[in-house]
Amino acid sequence: MAGVLIVVISVGLNFYFGKQLVDFKEIEGKHKVYKVLDGDSIVIELEQAVRLANLDAPEVGFCYGERAKENIEKLILGKYVRIERIGRDSFGRIIGMVYLNGQLINEIVVRNGWAKYASGTSTNEERKELIKKVGREAKEKELGVWSSECYQTENLENPDCSIKGNIGKSDRVKIYHFPGCNEYERTVVELNLGEQWFCTEKEAQKAGYKKSDHCHGKKYK
Repeated sequence: MAGVLIVVISVGLNFYFGKQLVDFKEIEGKHKVYKVLDGDSIVIELEQAVRLANLDAPEVGFCYGERAKENIEKLILGKYVRIERIGRDSFGRIIGMVYLNGQLINEIVVRNGWAKYASGTSTNEERKELIKKVGREAKEKELGVWSSECYQTENLENPDCSIKGNIGKSDRVKIYHFPGCNEYERTVVELNLGEQWFCTEKEAQKAGYKKSDHCHGKKYK
C-alpha cells in the first residue's frame, strides 16, 4: 500500500512540475494579468510573477511609485497579454517583453516616464535600443520620474534643507553632500530611488548616510 501511495505521489508531483515546465516554456502565449505588484512587475496565472525587461520603476512609497503602479493597472490589469520570455531574475520572476494587442508595454512605460530604462539581457537588441531611446526622450521632456517632482538638484519642498542624500546605483552605499562640497551642484537627488534631502548632517547620519569624499575637510554651516 505504501508503495502504491509513493507511486501516486510521485506521479502527482511529476504532473505538477511537468505542467509548470510546460507552462513556463510556453509563456509566450497569451496570459491574463491578475495583479500588478508595482510599475514593473505583474502576476499572471499560476501566481507567476513577471518582471518587465529593460526598465526599472520606483517602488511603491517612493516618488511616482504609486502612480506608476496605477498607470500599469489601467493599461493591462485583467487583460490578456503576450509575454516574450528572456530569463529569470534572482527572485524567480520571469523577465520578459510584454505585449498588449501588438503594442510593447515595456516601451510605453518608459516612453511616458513611469519607469527608467535599465540595461540587461534581451532577446532582441533592436527592442532594447528602442526602450533606451524613448527613455532618453522621456528624460529630455522631464516626464514622470524625470520631472522636478522626483529628479531634483534643489529642494523644492524645503529649500532650507539642502543636504543631498544619494544611494549608490550598484553598491547601494549611502552618502551625503552639502553646499561647498565638490560636485554638489551636479549632484541630483532622485526621490524615485528612495534618495533624500536632509536639514542637518546628524539627520543624514541617523538615516545611515555618510559624508561624501567630495566633502573632505569641509564642514556644513
